[in-house]
Amino acid sequence: MALKVGDIGLRAASAFVLAPAAVLATWAGGLWFLALILLACGLLAVEWGRMSTPGAWRGSAIAVGLALFVAVGATHVGQLSFALVMLVFGAAAAGLFMRMRGQLALNAAYGVLYLGWPVILLIWLRDGHDKVGLHWTVLVFAVTWSADIVAYLAGSLFGGPKLWPRLSPKKTWSGFIGGLAAGMLAGGGIALWLEMGRLNVFWGMVLGLAAALATMAGDLWESALKRRFGVKDAGTIIPGHGGLLDRVDGLMFAVVVVAAGRWLVILVERGVL
Repeated sequence: MALKVGDIGLRAASAFVLAPAAVLATWAGGLWFLALILLACGLLAVEWGRMSTPGAWRGSAIAVGLALFVAVGATHVGQLSFALVMLVFGAAAAGLFMRMRGQLALNAAYGVLYLGWPVILLIWLRDGHDKVGLHWTVLVFAVTWSADIVAYLAGSLFGGPKLWPRLSPKKTWSGFIGGLAAGMLAGGGIALWLEMGRLNVFWGMVLGLAAALATMAGDLWESALKRRFGVKDAGTIIPGHGGLLDRVDGLMFAVVVVAAGRWLVILVERGVL
């Protein structure tokens, strides 16, 4: 696959505009990070509605978005367990709402769960103004962005056998391996550079590898969803990338892995493990 300079330039320009806003809000934490997540939830709910229920996307977007807002708000005030419960009830309520409108309830219910788990775990990971929480959030972004960028560049430069041509015809084994290597190095580098509690460089590399693998899995999963719904992109909001969901699909899976890693580190620090 040839390297398309114009496509890379458009992607880089979009990232140059969007990445600083995400980084600054993450660094500031608190209400700034909450505002970033709520904005993302609103955009993702709209994209999910347009993709999964195009004939009634407004109702789906409202139902999914409200469920996400409630769960995110609960997590922000430190009620993670309550947020997880509300996520399940929110999925059921969104499905019931769409069923009453004569639409397929499963799409809306699944949308709440698919989008909800990652956003509430990202809020929990950031943990307000806590410095270590900020560093763990940086780890998520660093691993995901490294894996995404290097996978794209390696696949474009080296090409070779396709990873899963029926599901995602553009992805190659060279990009897959390059992305895993980049994520592993990013995880080790962040563990070396920043204060991560009991996470050392070796385990940082292991966690980075696992999160990079999750990033690739999230990308493939969204490809499967788009194929199922018969769309090329989840949206058109980001030039060169498609929709916001196209940009954060890998991040959504990676944050689950990194949140699990942080929880294990917490258990080690408390002497449970």
